[in-house]
Amino acid sequence: MLLGGLLDHAHGLPPDRVGPALADAVARMGGREVRILLQDYGQRNLVPLAGEGLKDGDPVPIDGSEAGRCFLTARPVEVPSADGVRVHVPLLDGGDQAGVLAVTLDAVDDDARRVLRRLAALAAATLQTKNGYTDLFFRTRRGEAMSVAAEIQWSLLPPLAMTMSRVAVAGVLEPAYDVAGDSFDYALNGDVLHLAMIDAMGHGLDAATMATVAIGAYRHARRTSVELSEIYLFMDRAIAEQFAPDHFVTAQMLRLDTGTGRLQWVNAGHPAPMLIRGHRVVRRLNSPTTLPVGFGGDQPRVSEVMLEPGDRILCFTDGLIEEHESGQEEFGEDQLIDWVNQLDRADREVHAVARDLSHTLKRARGEATSDDSTLLLVEWRG
Repeated sequence: MLLGGLLDHAHGLPPDRVGPALADAVARMGGREVRILLQDYGQRNLVPLAGEGLKDGDPVPIDGSEAGRCFLTARPVEVPSADGVRVHVPLLDGGDQAGVLAVTLDAVDDDARRVLRRLAALAAATLQTKNGYTDLFFRTRRGEAMSVAAEIQWSLLPPLAMTMSRVAVAGVLEPAYDVAGDSFDYALNGDVLHLAMIDAMGHGLDAATMATVAIGAYRHARRTSVELSEIYLFMDRAIAEQFAPDHFVTAQMLRLDTGTGRLQWVNAGHPAPMLIRGHRVVRRLNSPTTLPVGFGGDQPRVSEVMLEPGDRILCFTDGLIEEHESGQEEFGEDQLIDWVNQLDRADREVHAVARDLSHTLKRARGEATSDDSTLLLVEWRG
């Protein structure tokens, strides 16, 4: 009855009534102190959504909190208290972690767990749908002022994470509130996962504009089902025709057959991806490279490798390993590999590993972010 009542009215709910409608449904099953906690753009806090019937308060740090543990593991977390049980349920939509639903119940049984899980799933899907025509959730998630270039980049991005039975993807952009030229995109079409990561030269609006054209060209070519090498040529022409001859975009395009584990890729100026097997980096996926997009390079050679179930691929832009304004040596790939080997552990979702890796590397660089830095982590589950 609770789910049916929400479903009957979900399509007509204004965005600001989604939270109160969920709070009302939870209250009907005896729940109280309802909070909808959304991940901030910096992926450091869970921010409470305001609304009638929802408990307000300060943001909750993802690291070191019960709500954060629920978020990172994508599993419910229950905490006994003096007046009942505090239950945290992940807000999952297509594997994307939007945040956490937190509620206090007098007692918890399997029926309550099932209903809360389904309510959270419906709430996550509704939030995602309504997000397309409101600023409410964006404002909630924004922890600090954001540049115009970053606004453009975030509007381009697909969900930061996707988890399916055969494959999982997670991406992170830094600095979250001032990113300009870095971006990524992916799409799961049948058995084939398509991915691209780009880094447009420069900073600010010029870089964001170039990134927009590059991602648009990539999507257009991908949707016409052309080969990877032809996607590169299409993107190259789009950048060359719209920008000055000295403007360029480094890019990496990948295609994974999720049925067989066959991975193909084209590299146009990015550092080589890393193959993680058994939770350790086992090799760099070195390959022939072509000129960055916009420089008129020859049709690139497509490289390929067969993955084993559980393999992960780490793609990253040079900003993750280079730091020129700190006055110190570049961070370097060797240090990156050391941190990957320490942080990539069994039973950890890729979105948690990607987030921890990005934040750890930023701290190791002395919080320096003179250039955009992006990482994309892909897991083939077999």
